[in-house]
Amino acid sequence: MDDTLLLLTAAAVALIVGLVAGWAVQSTAVRRKLTREQGFFGLPDGSECVLVTHRDSSSAHWSIPRHDALALLGLAAVIENCGAHPEVAPHDTGLQGFGARTEFCVGDPTAHRRLAAHLANLLPGVAVHPGDEAGAGRGTFTIGGTAYRMEPGAVEYVLLARLTAGEGGDRPVFLAAGQRPVTHRAAVRHLVRNRARLARKHGADGQFCLLLKVVNSQAYGPDVVELVADVTKAALTAAEPKGHRAAA
Repeated sequence: MDDTLLLLTAAAVALIVGLVAGWAVQSTAVRRKLTREQGFFGLPDGSECVLVTHRDSSSAHWSIPRHDALALLGLAAVIENCGAHPEVAPHDTGLQGFGARTEFCVGDPTAHRRLAAHLANLLPGVAVHPGDEAGAGRGTFTIGGTAYRMEPGAVEYVLLARLTAGEGGDRPVFLAAGQRPVTHRAAVRHLVRNRARLARKHGADGQFCLLLKVVNSQAYGPDVVELVADVTKAALTAAEPKGHRAAA
């Protein structure tokens, strides 16, 4: 009986030790994952961030277009998980310069003032066509000499970028600059779903600019997204005046 009791006691102790060790390993892994995520988004515990979006021109009061609102909801879960505090601001409200706090800038650069300023200052290699008097060509991206024109509801493009001012300690600004509201939502979904892979590839302090293509949004909404290219180098380099070719 004594030997049996000793064996049972030893087994119980071993089980408890194993459970505690497993819990500790799991907790450490979870903390490391959260730390990496906080570093990638520039959102340490208790930090502040700002989400800058359009005003809905069809509303008499300030409201956010539907797809942009859904994009911000997708970011809200990440921000909450990081323990940060968000502020939502319209694009035409005077805001401080970037770097002091993480910024998520979502919208159409032909109508979103803050986003247009970020593209001009941080991505000089990207040109966005304002459209002619009839609106033709509006929102066309030209990057590295190639023009990316949308076919509404069939093929639409959006830029997803993580940028910094280039100084250590600055918080990043994330851009989702698209040709239609559905593309903004698609870009944010891509960011949220692939944040761990993007952090591994580009580093916690790295910059990137990805060109994404939203396919058949008329039927599939923001769900079918293809990576066209990593255009970081071209987007960060001021373009030289020259002719361009159209994307296939």
